Amino acid sequence: MNSAFPIDSSPGFISVTNPFDGVEVGTVVNIPPEGAQVLIQTAKEGARVCRNLSRHERSRVLETCASLVERDSDAFANLIVAEAGKTIKQARKEVLRCVNTLKLSADEARRNAGEVVPFDAYGGSENRQGWFTREPLGIIVAITPYNDPLNLVAHKLGPAIAGGNAVVLKPSELTPLSAIKLVGYLVAAGMPPNVVSVATGGAALGEALVSSRDVRMISFTGGFATGERIASSAGLKKLAMDLGGNAPVIVLNDCDLEDAATSCVSGAFWAAGQNCIGTQRILVQSSIYDAFRTRFVAGTKVLKTGNPALPDTDVGPMITAQSAARTRRVVDAALSQGATLLCGNTQDGSLYSPTVLEDVSFECDLWKQEIFSPVVVLQRIETLDEALSLANSSEYSLHAGIFTNDLHAALKAADRLEAGGVMINDSSDYRFDAMPFGGFKYGSLGREGVRFAYEEMTQPKVVCIRKAVYDNHEQSETA
Repeated sequence: MNSAFPIDSSPGFISVTNPFDGVEVGTVVNIPPEGAQVLIQTAKEGARVCRNLSRHERSRVLETCASLVERDSDAFANLIVAEAGKTIKQARKEVLRCVNTLKLSADEARRNAGEVVPFDAYGGSENRQGWFTREPLGIIVAITPYNDPLNLVAHKLGPAIAGGNAVVLKPSELTPLSAIKLVGYLVAAGMPPNVVSVATGGAALGEALVSSRDVRMISFTGGFATGERIASSAGLKKLAMDLGGNAPVIVLNDCDLEDAATSCVSGAFWAAGQNCIGTQRILVQSSIYDAFRTRFVAGTKVLKTGNPALPDTDVGPMITAQSAARTRRVVDAALSQGATLLCGNTQDGSLYSPTVLEDVSFECDLWKQEIFSPVVVLQRIETLDEALSLANSSEYSLHAGIFTNDLHAALKAADRLEAGGVMINDSSDYRFDAMPFGGFKYGSLGREGVRFAYEEMTQPKVVCIRKAVYDNHEQSETA
């Protein structure tokens, strides 16, 4: 699904395999780095075409695509299961979120056109009036990860198209098929084919795309190391980056204990822990620590790990067996530094059992780094202040959470937690696609969430009219 790059020019293909059983799901063209210029040239024409589409036309394409995806939701869900290893329940939810993301993008195309500027509210500008419009940037390179292969693509394409831009989309080479399918549905909905080009290939292709002077913005979701490389080679262009986190959840002794434990189990192990806002560190007040631990571990042990296509599976595979092996090494390192294993830490190929530890050293990687795996650390705390200090000790922060029935404690945590979102009486992994989404501290740049991404992907243009000055006599005669 790429009219920009001829298949016979490619040196080969990339095999896309099912993370659970290794069966090949499909193949895509492996575009070499020199193919970047072909993609950029196509995007130049696409930018001109999309800019000239009326807001109504852009909105109609996005609304129609949303309806088509909703109609074929089972096909999309099954493809997500096959290439990403999400359970069928999780994949169905991702498809519904994609539909919502596209509809929200259609709304932005219609409504977010600019504002009136009250020039005459300021001395010296009494005879001026005007406004600003939101104009396209031009070409956007969007790079998406494997863990949400459909909705995270929609979060980049929807706002970009709504704003009148062209996109060169580079999905993860591990999960490109959902992205390609979505682009096909956009074309079927009436989007001109050159507005979005799909760039399937390796890191060298990505480097060639992000360094192009013709690209006006890079929207990247992925790892910290890759984000740093992009920032160093991008040159003078806009950057928006979601680089992950190490989400803490605070559990205070006045909370609903059953609800807190159940919510944290879901927040920790959704998508096999491959979730940038998934709960990784749970800080529990000492007086309820033992009771919470009992409930949390019991809830973890009953999770069924296995074939993601089966409706009763709770935790599917990690994206590769190598990812599962890396997780086990990180956990084993924490155990060697004094941590206590409460359950889990078994690997069978790409399957890694939901794992809970306590007594983890604050110096080990499992505490300090994003693990991006079905692994959770329990930590005993005495006071809210202690919990806040530990929660904020990570360099990376997207979301955080707190369970409490004390309004003062909840508001104090909301004020002092260094995170892009604070979920009160909810797991850290709650996200609604219309809200601003991004991180505090190291690495995060800009915000996603449809309205906020749309504003990142457009630029204001001011139009100011200097009116003729009439004296009072002329005005009265006119009246």
